[in-house]
Amino acid sequence: MYFSDYMNEWLYGENGYYRNFKAIGKAGDFYTAVSTSSFFGASIANHFFKMLQEGTANRNGWLIEVGAHQGYLLCDMIQWLYTCDPALIGTLSFGIVERQPEVQQAQKAYIKARFGDDVTVTHFNDLSEINADYAFVVANEIFDAFPCELLKDKKVAVVENHEISWEEAPEEMLSWAEKHYLKQGEVAVGYEAFAKAMASGIEKCDFVTFDYGEKYVRNDFSIRVYHSHETFPLFDEALDLSESFQKDDITYDVNFKHVREAFEAAGFSEVEYETQARALIRFGLIEILEQFSKQTTREKYLREADKIKTLIGPTMMGDRFKMIHLRK
Repeated sequence: MYFSDYMNEWLYGENGYYRNFKAIGKAGDFYTAVSTSSFFGASIANHFFKMLQEGTANRNGWLIEVGAHQGYLLCDMIQWLYTCDPALIGTLSFGIVERQPEVQQAQKAYIKARFGDDVTVTHFNDLSEINADYAFVVANEIFDAFPCELLKDKKVAVVENHEISWEEAPEEMLSWAEKHYLKQGEVAVGYEAFAKAMASGIEKCDFVTFDYGEKYVRNDFSIRVYHSHETFPLFDEALDLSESFQKDDITYDVNFKHVREAFEAAGFSEVEYETQARALIRFGLIEILEQFSKQTTREKYLREADKIKTLIGPTMMGDRFKMIHLRK
């Protein structure tokens, strides 16, 4: 089978890595911005609130998260919107796109614990189920979890019994690689279908997403396996794929140029592309932290400020992670 089919089975198969609920953070396999600080979600919500004030977003529309994991991000955003304008909880509709039933149940339990019956969140199994005049859609680290093909010297990776070998790549893949000056690396599968699905059900849409990567191809393999905060390159001789399969996370750096092109083909245009640090600061992260400092103890403020350093520090998440805002 092609590597993309193998990776899909690894992550989303019947016993796949994401099939069951995974812990994120110090006790889990990896960190995310969401697990680092609730101010990540508050900053995005603050930006959305400014758009609502300016009239570029619709206060009677939807706020939707794709791939919400525990549900922390959406809940953090709802909490901040309530702080900014309590009436928004009554005018906006909230949704999560999540295809794994087990994860949906965990999200519903968390939302119930967080808000009781005061907030209703609709679950969609797929983007195609959404029918909205306007939606602000947010996602954190989803494109790195799309299956990908591995291309090297005009050959594509195939897998049999957890062993990787190479065969001649299809002409369509080679044409894409030539267009993007890619000789070696990952070719994501599914970006185009994802963008089309979002466009089909949402008349007007703002899509904001964060991930690690660049707006160009590296011409090298970034694909790697994560286990308990340790990283193992896929082609590391010490890595046994049969042992890691479906037990550990597998990911790669996102080519944001590919993301943009997929969405442009679906009728979107790029509003902004920048580092996570620049985006969060522009969204109001520092102002939110300053506001928090006036309402809490110095100890709690310093603890939260330390978390913020992880989000925007250039040697941590700040520069490595990027934000792209696309609009239809």
